[in-house]
Amino acid sequence: MAAPVVLVVEDEPAQREILAYNLAAEGFRVRQAKDGEEAMLLVAEEPPDLILLDWMLPNVSGIETCRRLKSRPQTATVPIIMLSARSEEVDLVRGLETGADDYMVKPYSVVELMARARAQLRRSRPSSVGAVLRYDDITLDAETHRVERAGAALKLGPTEFRLLSTFMERPGRVWSREQLLDRVWRRNVFVDTRTVDVHVGRLRKALCARGGADPLRTVRGAGYALG
Repeated sequence: MAAPVVLVVEDEPAQREILAYNLAAEGFRVRQAKDGEEAMLLVAEEPPDLILLDWMLPNVSGIETCRRLKSRPQTATVPIIMLSARSEEVDLVRGLETGADDYMVKPYSVVELMARARAQLRRSRPSSVGAVLRYDDITLDAETHRVERAGAALKLGPTEFRLLSTFMERPGRVWSREQLLDRVWRRNVFVDTRTVDVHVGRLRKALCARGGADPLRTVRGAGYALG
């Protein structure tokens, strides 16, 4: 499973580097932005799995950046942890009402921040932190990379495994081909939307290799869903 991508948006270079170092030590892939405008460009290039966002940023504030991210369908579900020296309750409430999923006051404990980052990822992308996912008679162990259906082990390639984990994290959600490219392939320039169809077909074949109904649903003109 690809390491989760965390975007650190912080205008103080020393603080940004400390966060990046500790996140990398936890096994995350880290991208860095010095302000809200750069953050929006990086998010458009590669949607992260989590954003650590400083409130006091030059040009576009953290609050405004958060509002913009949460108003866009492509990034509305990406968890955001707001970091701020503002400790008043009214500031915390304002940050959460803008859309932040969590709020930490500076100076903060790096150990606690890492724990909160993992907690947000467990909710938004459980497979990225080694969770065991279950849907109907399908079980996916993200840590051992094992998949079973009705107790029988299935053989999946790495791309099919990532596809299945994406579907199992949000059963019923319809994923467009473009969204799957972002999530599974990270927008590799050599991959187009037709490749998604090929790998979904391979995943279907593997899931039904020992019998059972096809759990994947094709939504015409929209994409694919589990269940």
